[in-house]
Amino acid sequence: MVKETTEVHGGDVTILTSAMTTVAPALPLQEHRLPLSNLDLLLPPIDVGVFFCYLHPAPTAAVLKEALAKVLVAYYPLAGEVVANADGEPEVLCSGRGVDFTEATTEDAELRELRLGMVDEGVEMLVPAKKAGVICVQVTKFRCGGAVVGCTFDHRVCDAYSFNMFLVAWAAASRGGSAPPAPSFRRSLVAPRDPSPRTHSTDALIDRLFSPLSSAPPPPPASVAATAVNRIYHIAAADVKALQARAGPGRTKLEAFTAHLWQLSSRAASEHQSLCCMGMVVDGRARMSPDGAMEAYFGNVLTITYGVIGAGDLRRRMALADVADDVHRWVREAATGDHFWGLVDWVEALRPKPAQARAYLGGTGGAEATSCIVSSGMGFPIAEADFGTGAPAFASYHFPWPAGAAYVMPMPSARGDGDWVVYVHAAPELVKVMEEEHSVFKALENSYVFG
Repeated sequence: MVKETTEVHGGDVTILTSAMTTVAPALPLQEHRLPLSNLDLLLPPIDVGVFFCYLHPAPTAAVLKEALAKVLVAYYPLAGEVVANADGEPEVLCSGRGVDFTEATTEDAELRELRLGMVDEGVEMLVPAKKAGVICVQVTKFRCGGAVVGCTFDHRVCDAYSFNMFLVAWAAASRGGSAPPAPSFRRSLVAPRDPSPRTHSTDALIDRLFSPLSSAPPPPPASVAATAVNRIYHIAAADVKALQARAGPGRTKLEAFTAHLWQLSSRAASEHQSLCCMGMVVDGRARMSPDGAMEAYFGNVLTITYGVIGAGDLRRRMALADVADDVHRWVREAATGDHFWGLVDWVEALRPKPAQARAYLGGTGGAEATSCIVSSGMGFPIAEADFGTGAPAFASYHFPWPAGAAYVMPMPSARGDGDWVVYVHAAPELVKVMEEEHSVFKALENSYVFG
């Protein structure tokens, strides 16, 4: 039995790992390899976590494991592992090895005592660190009868849209309900065009957003890796609407939020950082296939677009509406079918050399720029994450990624009232500015989550 300890409200909470098993698909699988698509190959080897908090009565490990075995029949790549092919590129070995599943308990804590907003103190040990395979799961039971279900997945194999499909199917299997539509792993849906009708404008945009890598990307500065912190905040629905109104007509809530965060980033910039880079992850499914053919596609269909503005301009001269106009412009440039198809072709011409998104490194600013990436989790299926005992009381992403840029992920609150929950991985300077700006980012108190 393994013991881990974390601090909750000034006291120690001991988490006991009582069982570690591997859940294999309920039906046997013929071993084979599934190549990653060109869009998958743009992702570095990073893992993404997500967790759900359930009050009593919470789903049991036995029910979760039985349903997981069933759903892995359709989602068989998740029961495999990522290996290298002859060219050194990653691909999925669909071996049916299964999903590592950890059962844990707490000796002395109730779920309501967790400091969910202070991720590094109250959540870190509830989301498993993946050691092998494509995904892993941990279920932690609390003295009150509540539980936390944490999952971690390899981002190279799927994006949040895809993992949401899996979560919905897993929950449906736990409830004994009818299975959702099966996922599609057809790489032909994102295959390179032949011949490749690439335009000059599309190539110029791709060259601005991505760059080839002759070797592995440099690690973030030691100071960034050592000091980055993780927080979860909530934003009232009225404050989200107010931001959107200030951003001007025709601007989405996410564009307004991103513009506001861009301005806050400028206030957190050091005297040596004259530029502020703000990026956004854009999904391309509807852009590549407007007829809906890619709705069930499982994999990454993402690009990362960005803009760079001088920190002084953001702080002193630009109104939120002006910043939102800039966000809208560079998002619109990348949110096209031409861009995504051109990106598929560009990676094909580059292979097997890897590439990276320039937004991770501050766009064109390098060390002179701050960098922050916004990835929308507004499609997160909280209400559908019912494993037979009801919807979760709280859910959030957990993504303490190793890059130097900040990463911010807004998603709907489990309360279903239009509020947002926002996961933040950022330098302390940016977190300080966000917490001083009380009109938007609110500390996540336990009373907000559990009443």
